[in-house]
Amino acid sequence: MTTIEPAETTIGPAGTGTTTSGLSAAGTTAADVLRAHIRDVADFPQPGVVFKDITPLLGTPAAFTVVINELATTAGGYGATVVAAIEARGFLLAAPVAYRTGVGVVPIRKQGKLPGETVSRTYDLEYGTATLEVQADAFQPGDRVLLVDDVLATGGTAAAATELVRASGAEVVGLAVLMELTFLAGRDRLAPLAISSIMEV
Repeated sequence: MTTIEPAETTIGPAGTGTTTSGLSAAGTTAADVLRAHIRDVADFPQPGVVFKDITPLLGTPAAFTVVINELATTAGGYGATVVAAIEARGFLLAAPVAYRTGVGVVPIRKQGKLPGETVSRTYDLEYGTATLEVQADAFQPGDRVLLVDDVLATGGTAAAATELVRASGAEVVGLAVLMELTFLAGRDRLAPLAISSIMEV
């Protein structure tokens, strides 16, 4: 197997020295890089909700590489053999993390999006309800699954995803996210699941 290592990449003004490892001589971390590439959008998708827009991160290759490498390090640390992507923005993160760590990726999708036999869980989220589905044969007993998403809010989405994985006999080794909205206490809802977040809000 050929391993492709990304070249060292500078992020931000010339001379800042931030590299794809997420660290620089100036002490810049993956959290610093992420924070600089997140945009707040007020009253979306409904009044009173502040949406954390990761579009600037996705559009900045060097910053995106830093973040993916950080998540991949987490996946390796947990000994994950499968990465599970939670719809929708989790897809954008989980696929490169799986590639980087050399494991498979499984999509956990909204209801009605997957062919074949599926299993589902309905859950509450901070601005409504939703249903997640996964194909019935997506996970196997013995799989060590890392869930990947962009944000941990109330924990409802992650809890439903965790139930779907465990129902197959696989083990959920942890949840890795870009951001944790600590004021919504999602971590408490998921305890004792291991949770890794690059930054807290």
